[in-house]
Amino acid sequence: MNSSSARRTIRRKASIYGGMIAPMALAMALGVSAAAQVAAPGDKAMGEQNDHLPTVLNKVKITQNLNKMIPLDGQFRDETGKDVRMGDYFGKRPAILALVYYECPMLCSEELNGLVGALEMVKFTPGKDFDVIVVSIDPSEGPELARAKKAMYVKRYGKPETAHGWHFLTGLQPSINALADATGYGYVRVPGPDGKLTQFAHASAIQIVTTEGKIAQYYMGVEYSPRDIRLGLVEASENKIGSPVDAILTYCYHYDPSLNKHSLVVARVVQLGGIFTVLILGGFMVVMFRRDAARAAESRTETKVNG
Repeated sequence: MNSSSARRTIRRKASIYGGMIAPMALAMALGVSAAAQVAAPGDKAMGEQNDHLPTVLNKVKITQNLNKMIPLDGQFRDETGKDVRMGDYFGKRPAILALVYYECPMLCSEELNGLVGALEMVKFTPGKDFDVIVVSIDPSEGPELARAKKAMYVKRYGKPETAHGWHFLTGLQPSINALADATGYGYVRVPGPDGKLTQFAHASAIQIVTTEGKIAQYYMGVEYSPRDIRLGLVEASENKIGSPVDAILTYCYHYDPSLNKHSLVVARVVQLGGIFTVLILGGFMVVMFRRDAARAAESRTETKVNG
C-alpha cells in the first residue's frame, strides 16, 4: 500500500467514524436526559430516586390563561425608577411578557438569553412593532438591578436604538401577585444556599399579549422558535388568541443544603450531556485515527521490505 492509498484509507475510516457521531450523541444525550439528575460541583450524592416531584414543586406550574386580561392597572417601577402602570405599554402594539427574578442563579438568565436569541432572527423591531416587558417576581429587587439587566440584554441584542422597547420592571407584592395570577405563573419562595428565603422555585415560560392586554400565546422552556414568535406577534397585533401548547415545564429549583437534597435543574441536563458526549467522542476519534495511522505505517514498512 503506497502513501496515497493509506491517506485514502484513513479518510474513508474518518468518514465512517464521523457517521457514527450523530447516533451515538443522540443515544448518549437521551440517556443523560432520561436520568435527569444533575449535581453541581461540590454537591453531595443524590439519595434515593423518586418518580414524583418534590412537594415544593406542586405549586410550581404554568396555567395557560389564554384570552385573560392582565391587570393593566398594576403599579410597577421601570428601570429608571419611574412609577408606571402595566397599561402604559398597551394600546398600540403587542408585547412579549416574561416573569423572572433578576438575581436568579440558574434558569431566568437562560430564559432571557433564549428570548434574545430568538428575537435576533425575528424581523420585527422592539419599540416599533412590539414591546418586551420583563417583570421581577421578587419585591426586594429594585430599579438599579433592573437597569443593569436591561443594559446587558439590550447590548446582547445588538440594537441599542431599540432600548425604548425593552422594559425591566420591579414592584410590590400585591402587583406581582395580581400579574402572576393572571398569567397562571405559579412559584414558591425557597431557601438559598445560606438558608434564607431569597430564591424561588419556578417554571420557565414567556407570554405574548395582545394590544388590548389579553394573553394570546404561551411559549414554554428556555428555547423559542423565531417563526412561532413572529406568528404569535402578528396574530396578537390583530388581537387574535392562539391555542394551548404542550405544558412541558422546565423547572428552576435550587439545592437546599439544610435538607441535604438536590434540585431539579432540568435546563442543564442536555447541556451537560452534550459536553460529556463531546469528550467521549473526541477520545474515540483520537484512538481510532491513531490505530489506523499505525496500521498504515505498518503497511508502508511491509511494502518497502517486500519490495
